[in-house]
Amino acid sequence: MAKITVEATSRTDRGKNNARRLRSSGQVPAVVYGGKGDAQAVAVNTKQVTTILRSETGHNTIFTLKLPGSELQAMVKDWQVDPLKGGLLHVDLVRIAMDVRMRVKVPVHTFGEPQGVKLQGGIFETVTREVEIECLPTDIPTEFRMDVSSLMIGDQLRAGDVQHDSEKIKILTDPQRVLVHVVALREEEEKPAEAVAAEAATPAEPEVIKKGKKEEEAAEKDKGKKK
Repeated sequence: MAKITVEATSRTDRGKNNARRLRSSGQVPAVVYGGKGDAQAVAVNTKQVTTILRSETGHNTIFTLKLPGSELQAMVKDWQVDPLKGGLLHVDLVRIAMDVRMRVKVPVHTFGEPQGVKLQGGIFETVTREVEIECLPTDIPTEFRMDVSSLMIGDQLRAGDVQHDSEKIKILTDPQRVLVHVVALREEEEKPAEAVAAEAATPAEPEVIKKGKKEEEAAEKDKGKKK
């Protein structure tokens, strides 16, 4: 794997104005934390971080963060994006120790056409798109791939079905968590138009009869009192 480097500078000025100036100069505000060091405010190269996030390994990419006078291994922990323009607003970086196991989330991708869709007319649905694992930084997989070809209606694949090297990787996601399943097409039960029309045209006779009966009983009582 080629060495990936992200250039960074220390950041002392805070505030929205300074953040805007950084972004206009091709940098984005960031903070580095984790490991044995204190949290450190930095500014990183926007283009380099964007390239990492769009790469095959995405936010699980391990790279060298190059600061003035020092270098360290890091990963992108979190990031904020402008909802309108799509540009990076802020990045959280975490220090990585190559000999210490860490927790990361890895995407799950499926392949194949489920038999339940092809033969039974079912619907294939993705419920959970990633699983959390624990492993050494060098053992982080790019993705987990699962074959869904044999799934029929009512079948599902769970986190416990993910194939992995148990000596290197520990799945932290609940093994019963459903990842994908095939379900039957839901059809709404609707009354025929003729039945709806008939109900609308039927007079409310029971209510009329009930009301008339009460009035008749009241009249009989008054008649008895007069006698």
